[in-house]
Amino acid sequence: MIKINIVLHEPEIPQNTGNIARTCAATGASLHLIRPMGFEVDDKKLKRAGLDYWDKLDITYYDGLQDFFEKHPEAKDSIYYFSTKAPRAYTEVCYTDEIPSGEVFITFGKESRGLPEELLHENKERCVRIPMLSELRSLNLSNAVAIAVYEILRQDSFDGLESKGKLTRYDW
Repeated sequence: MIKINIVLHEPEIPQNTGNIARTCAATGASLHLIRPMGFEVDDKKLKRAGLDYWDKLDITYYDGLQDFFEKHPEAKDSIYYFSTKAPRAYTEVCYTDEIPSGEVFITFGKESRGLPEELLHENKERCVRIPMLSELRSLNLSNAVAIAVYEILRQDSFDGLESKGKLTRYDW
């Protein structure tokens, strides 16, 4: 099973981060939040969006990108930067083959500006985008994260996840 790490660089909207936290809880992904953030972690909107899943999260906080990379040197070879400015689609990456460690870091920027262009320029081969119409700015951050997470999980055959639902009053 591939280990997914979702990295949010300076998230600004608590509801997005709360929704992403819920995605993490439902998929077993870890959440990494890089400060500064546009809200406090005890923000009511953040907690509401994540509902009652906060106790099921593996969440870590960092004081800037440098702090994150110092604590995760292994991320250098297993990180992908999601950006509307990226040169290739996220589906062009075979995450399960390209990550020898079995651990992937998918990184997203702040809602208003995305990831720093210097970071993208220095890591062109690790930059990917979710295709969309050119006249629109971007997808919602929590939607983009969910798309990325589930592509990685799909490539890993949803290993470790419940793949069949159950009716409450009937049998399939």
